[in-house]
Amino acid sequence: MKIEIETKIKVDSFESVWDRLKAAGGQLNAKVVQRDTFFVDIEHKLIRSDRGLRLRVQIADGIETVILTYKGPRQKTSFKSRQEIEVEVDSYESMESIFLALGFEKGISFEKRRDLWSLDECEVCLDELPLLGRFVEVEGPSEDKIRLVLQKIGLSASDHIDKSYAKLMREKLKGSLDECTLKGNKFSRVKP
Repeated sequence: MKIEIETKIKVDSFESVWDRLKAAGGQLNAKVVQRDTFFVDIEHKLIRSDRGLRLRVQIADGIETVILTYKGPRQKTSFKSRQEIEVEVDSYESMESIFLALGFEKGISFEKRRDLWSLDECEVCLDELPLLGRFVEVEGPSEDKIRLVLQKIGLSASDHIDKSYAKLMREKLKGSLDECTLKGNKFSRVKP
């Protein structure tokens, strides 16, 4: 069972992070675009139990890969830790059809640009998302390794975000829709 251990930090710019990654011996492995779609059951049991089901299309160097991911509930640790099961699938459309046939619905969907770096056994992701901005996400084999990388890239004193991008996006969209509704506008909304 793979346990994902990661932390996320919001930044205004990537420039100082790039410089520190290079100075520390970090290696840029890929620049990718990821389109993530989360699926929800009708009763929203996955969301209420802090679990997730994601179908991701990743494009790197013109090559498209489709990855199905299950994320288990978060464990009580300093950084976000949770079970993660991933499998590559042949077709986004076929997998989406299976989910819909099983009664799942499309939940939130968004795209992000991600630069994938490696440093000291950790993966450092520089992520840019619409509406949310820029984030540095560090995933590693242990909290100690993650802390070491954060120190090397100058982010050890920064506030950590323990929410997923999906949750941050749902909160952002909900706030936007509530604000617009108060102004008397009508919007159809994607189910949370």
